[in-house]
Amino acid sequence: MRTILYLVRKEFIQIFRNKFIARAIFGVPIVQMLLLVPALTFEIKNVNLCIIDRDMTSESRTLINQLEGSAFFRIGYRTFSVEEALDLLHKNKCDLILEIPDGLSKNIGNRASSKVMVSVNAINAVNAQLSWAYMNGILRDYNINLLAENGGSMIAAPVPQINITNRYWYNELLNYKYYMLPGILGILVTAIGFLLAGLNLVREKEIGTIEQMNVTPVRKHHFIIAKMFPFLIIGLIDLAIGMLIGKLAFNIPLEGSIALLFLASSIFLIAVLGLALFFSTFSSSQQQFMFVAFFCMIIFILMSGIFTPFESMPVWAQKIDVINPVVHLMRINRMVMLKGSAFTDISREIYSLTVIAIVFTALAVIRYRKTA
Repeated sequence: MRTILYLVRKEFIQIFRNKFIARAIFGVPIVQMLLLVPALTFEIKNVNLCIIDRDMTSESRTLINQLEGSAFFRIGYRTFSVEEALDLLHKNKCDLILEIPDGLSKNIGNRASSKVMVSVNAINAVNAQLSWAYMNGILRDYNINLLAENGGSMIAAPVPQINITNRYWYNELLNYKYYMLPGILGILVTAIGFLLAGLNLVREKEIGTIEQMNVTPVRKHHFIIAKMFPFLIIGLIDLAIGMLIGKLAFNIPLEGSIALLFLASSIFLIAVLGLALFFSTFSSSQQQFMFVAFFCMIIFILMSGIFTPFESMPVWAQKIDVINPVVHLMRINRMVMLKGSAFTDISREIYSLTVIAIVFTALAVIRYRKTA
């Protein structure tokens, strides 16, 4: 134990001699939280709309006014030419084309069905689906208003209906920042732990100071633990800074236990640090490690469920994700922060992270070679 304490002290001195690392420890969480949390969102606003109104009646103008009054649509273009509208769509100047045919008002007056044409730019599938959902809602409200105005004499008795009342749990206002911040915290902890720990070991290889350690009687597990401990503390400090920024800048709720959140993050950091040190044993330069780290982090983050639901992934991807520590941390962060989950609710994720941490750390110790 005394040997580990001396080694940890040496690591802290070495880390803070590097001015870049000292600045990154406090600068990265501030910049990342203030930029990424408000910027990363799947909410669609200001959908650019092109109108082709061939009817030019009060009924068509009512529909257009409903679109103008919506918070989601911005009517940027009006034309009578389908070719011109399609050209705007091809040039990505508009997202939707609404074509109102001639005779809309006549059909409504005769109580006959009528059709409108909506063309959607589906290069981005998510934007296309949400834009169409918003448009479909506007058209549904327009139809309901028509029935209310013209259907009174047609309906002799009220039609029985089922009234639906919605309630959104854990994020009642559907604030996207509440959903993104726990994920951004996971990315922050991953980046700090994975990159800095691995680069620290590889840098010692490049400058030759690691050879001085290799010729000492220090055991391999002492050396790996001493390498991990400072960055474990740094990662938890950055997590605390990120949570503080989230509370002060975005008023992010924290329904669960802070201690449970830090416990899970500690286990996660041990897993990530073990994997980083394992990869660093194969790398002879910082460039080599950065390439491997970039490759792994992209896979971990994109398959973690922060941007796309984990349940929407193929079955084979969900099975592979069992060994992805970021997946488990994302679930823990969101469940503890938004739902107030207790240990029993996230015990499966905690145990999975513990197994991953033990395996990755053991691989780092086994793979490390002391050569004079």
